Amino acid sequence: MPRVRERLRRNRRPLRPATGTSAGTAADPAGAGADGPAPPPAGHTDASVRAAYRACRRVTRGEDPGAYALIRLLPRALRPACWAVWAAVSNLDDLIDDRDATDAERAVRAESWITALEADLVSGTSTDPVRLALVDAATRWHLDLSGLRDGMVVSLGDVHRRHFDDWAQWRAWSRGHVAPVYDLFRDLFDRAGAPVLLRLDRQAGYEQFIHGARLTDTLTDLAADLAENRVLLPREILEQFPGAEDDLGHGRWSTATAALVAELTGLARRWVTQPGLTHGMHPGPAVTVTTLTGLLLAQLDAVEAAGPALLRSQARPSPVARARVLLPARIRSSLAWSLTPVTVPATPRRPTATGPRTAGGPPPGATEFRQPPRHPSGCRPPRIGVEAMPAHVAIVMDGNGRWAEHRGLPRSEGHRAGADALHEMVYGALEIGLSHLTVYGFSTENWRRDTEEVEGIMGLLRHELDDDPFRSLDVHLRWSGRSEKLPVDLVESLRRKETTTRTRTGLTCTLCFNYGGRDEITRAAAALARAAQAGDLDPGAIGEEDFARHLALTDLPDVDLLWRTGGEQRTSNFLPWHATYAELHFTPDYWPDVDRRDLWKAITEYGHRQRRHGAARTAQRR
Repeated sequence: MPRVRERLRRNRRPLRPATGTSAGTAADPAGAGADGPAPPPAGHTDASVRAAYRACRRVTRGEDPGAYALIRLLPRALRPACWAVWAAVSNLDDLIDDRDATDAERAVRAESWITALEADLVSGTSTDPVRLALVDAATRWHLDLSGLRDGMVVSLGDVHRRHFDDWAQWRAWSRGHVAPVYDLFRDLFDRAGAPVLLRLDRQAGYEQFIHGARLTDTLTDLAADLAENRVLLPREILEQFPGAEDDLGHGRWSTATAALVAELTGLARRWVTQPGLTHGMHPGPAVTVTTLTGLLLAQLDAVEAAGPALLRSQARPSPVARARVLLPARIRSSLAWSLTPVTVPATPRRPTATGPRTAGGPPPGATEFRQPPRHPSGCRPPRIGVEAMPAHVAIVMDGNGRWAEHRGLPRSEGHRAGADALHEMVYGALEIGLSHLTVYGFSTENWRRDTEEVEGIMGLLRHELDDDPFRSLDVHLRWSGRSEKLPVDLVESLRRKETTTRTRTGLTCTLCFNYGGRDEITRAAAALARAAQAGDLDPGAIGEEDFARHLALTDLPDVDLLWRTGGEQRTSNFLPWHATYAELHFTPDYWPDVDRRDLWKAITEYGHRQRRHGAARTAQRR
């Protein structure tokens, strides 16, 4: 949930079935009738935890009444954790936006707060009430706070005057700010038995909703930001309204300023209006999302009505406008949650934490990871110069079924052996320093295979996600493909794994599962058409970069080396956009027979090739 401000801004693992209590019978960590699941961790008294939650409730209610109203729509068992998350974000914002401190002082204070949170997560206690409540909430609900810490680290950059050249940069900043908080609330709902399922075909709508909330917040806080001599809007949009940037800088409401605000308000309306987003959701979270949309639209109405006053003070919806949204929402929410009681985890456990930061160590939110296991032979990767090292290797893992058939085994055994080979590739990629590895796990055409084999592949992927063989490695796991036909729990597990590993930077490993290259391009073209129809793009000015931004994974780099095992010499509809200039490497061995040494050999051979990208031949690389 984004901030619906009422003040000037100073600026898994898959959860096993819980055997807990319903919301109506749990303990009361926050006092005042707010339900909670279990006794506090060792070292705390009930009173200290209740006092910490009450402090978070006061912070949320005093600084963000809109967020407080949304949280009141939730069952009492969920409210204390939501207050804790919101108060933590508010605390950090206040440190970053403190006008009475210099930029350097604000940076030090904010970073110290994040580092202290790391230490508190390790110890399970805190002298700070907001951090104490956050640690307790994470412990009670088994929450992974790595994404939230990642968002906090992004926020540190707000100490300095941010500038955005285009919407792409602005969206990246918006996503880094808001998405971790949204994802943490989604995780909380999921663990309470009220999953917020988002199908892949709605992922674009989810992202747009986040950006719409962020843009609404930016317009609401325009006066406060101008007072600090900053305009959190991309130059791309400012240049479309000549004179608007200078007028804003001087606090002038001009024709250009009015046109800019009207354009941005309309854009925010389109982004937050995502009616299909709640389809298939649990009714409780669905009411919350719908209510949030109503509050954002009411806020945009207030921005539009403010006119010149928008540059002097924060626009606020009228009490009547707020009541029109909140009163029916309370009735619908009460009914929705009465039909599905919330269940809390039975046994609190300490959340995963990395410990306090040491001088010269990783930045706040970073994690110490172990090295991959050595190859049984003891061999080490070859030394390859930076200029000869591919940034992105893509692999068609072919031959699993044939490997099994040649041994008189069921084809499912070949896929099982292929999973072990993938582990080897990840280990080898980490050892040699590869930054991107993308593998073809299951194509949209593979549904034509025998039903038993397909079900075996789904079960194997489910087992891999549950077992999590890379949990202690510096690997960011991602997924590209369609959600249609895939089991809902598998889609959610893939998304969860992507979220919980998002801060890892050693290797980005992308699994293409239920993926088709032509399908990816078709969907990107459809997204471009919708954007052009909505007026967000000029059809006559669409270029390759615009198209790439509408692909499923907008930041996936071009493939340098595409390798296929199994003796076949074709790319089979794998990454056609990204692999246009890829060097091709075909080997005869079936996928289960290869290991990291074959990856190193392929990369070594790549280093001897000369890549011209359409240019004339020059001296051969030695």
